Amino acid sequence: MEDDQKPAQAPVVAQRWVPCPTCKGDSLYAASNRFRPFCSERCKNIDLGAWASESFAVPAEAPPEDQVYGDAKLQ
Repeated sequence: MEDDQKPAQAPVVAQRWVPCPTCKGDSLYAASNRFRPFCSERCKNIDLGAWASESFAVPAEAPPEDQVYGDAKLQ
């Protein structure tokens, strides 16, 4: 290695800003933001509370009332 060569520098990565899912404010989407994708611990906890109180739910079709629950192979 020649003395006039400089060590390789890490590539510069542009900061990525996204809207906070809770307050819609700017949120840095990077490993340095421990609350990502949220902007703050408060917004993260509001979202967690909404899931815990079942304000949010994954949509799914319920089976007909007369259909037996469980594994169809065992019926």
